[in-house]
Amino acid sequence: MYMLHLNRMEKYADNENNIFKEIKDMSRKKIIAGNWKMNMTPSQAVKLCEELKPLVANDDVDVVYCVPAIDIVPVVEAVKGTNVEVGAENMYFEEKGAYTGEISAEMLVDAGVKYVIIGHSERRDYFKECDCLLNKKVKKAFEAGLTPILCCGESLEQREMGITLDFIRLQIKSDLKDITADQVKSMVIAYEPIWAIGTGKTATSDQAQEVCKAIRDCIAEVYDTDTAEAVRIQYGGSMNAGNAAELLAKPDIDGGLVGGASLKADFGKIVNYNK
Repeated sequence: MYMLHLNRMEKYADNENNIFKEIKDMSRKKIIAGNWKMNMTPSQAVKLCEELKPLVANDDVDVVYCVPAIDIVPVVEAVKGTNVEVGAENMYFEEKGAYTGEISAEMLVDAGVKYVIIGHSERRDYFKECDCLLNKKVKKAFEAGLTPILCCGESLEQREMGITLDFIRLQIKSDLKDITADQVKSMVIAYEPIWAIGTGKTATSDQAQEVCKAIRDCIAEVYDTDTAEAVRIQYGGSMNAGNAAELLAKPDIDGGLVGGASLKADFGKIVNYNK
């Protein structure tokens, strides 16, 4: 009789915990960000904004266009009065100086930018950006008033070696060194398996959930549970109109960092995945 009562109490406690987690999950507003990469001239960018305007109108979701530097000013103007915010694809950690070709966080803010992608795998790979550099960028973004979208992810080789979670935990801890809990709560982390970016391959929803949960667990370990429950975590590996709803139904996936699909009408279907 005692054991039966104990089992019932344990089930009740589990149910309470699950309900509490669901409430916590609901408090994280989904965020869908398009990463335009090196696409769209200024005139093409404005045209795309006009085409997408009626398709991305969803107040239940935060929508961001992360655009090439040359497109920032016209895109900021084009999305005025809509639910869309503008993000940059990169920035440098110095405020000004002899850094030919770079753009500062202060310049971005003055142009109307709200978000900035930091540590995208293409920047890590092609331009050899290391974690210590990315940590400086994250710090500078916060200092200037930008919201970082910090990217992390593993290569196919690392996944096949079974070190995905260890590698990503190392990235997170290095990139967020000396970043405060309050800052982490306000930022976005994007999990982008490198082997799924621009390849048409997509992590299964269970694979994506496993890593996004591991990221949240890592934040809880480094900071605390409240911080882990507040930070928004995106999936960023070939999300499209066909798989968005399944991915976004997972409890630890709070949005998407969308590449190719953000350059066409399908982006509206991703933003409105819940309708």
